[in-house]
Amino acid sequence: MAVQVIEGKPEGTKYKIAVVVSRFNDLIGQRLLQGTLATLAERGVTESNVQVAWVPGAWEIPVAAAKLAKTGKFQGVITLGAVIQGETSHHEYIANEVAASLGRLTEQTGIPVAFGILTTASLDQALARAGERTDNKGAEAALHLLETLAVLDQIR
Repeated sequence: MAVQVIEGKPEGTKYKIAVVVSRFNDLIGQRLLQGTLATLAERGVTESNVQVAWVPGAWEIPVAAAKLAKTGKFQGVITLGAVIQGETSHHEYIANEVAASLGRLTEQTGIPVAFGILTTASLDQALARAGERTDNKGAEAALHLLETLAVLDQIR
């Protein structure tokens, strides 16, 4: 018996993608967005097939992502931002709830949501993960989304 293997290539000419970015820690969000948009363009997603929504903070990302996913206009959503540890445990509550909400959104809608939200102990760690040329988690989230979409197309 031959095992059927389904793999996706991160190519995006036929996809419409929504991106939700947190304004809080704007320096990081801007870098993540640049990485995301550059990667989507490199993989064939045209500018007209990308919509970017800015929200105040990470807490607001799930509601905007849900609204975009439920429009039926997009095959996938990329979420970007940074939750950086402060003097209290506030960041843990935000990061956990945002991640759980986005996971539920994917399950409920069948629309993949790429998680490009950094959870770091310091601004330096966040900057390192939002690199201008390499190690950009926004670029990585875009690749993951496109590959997932290609796999889902084959399953359908």
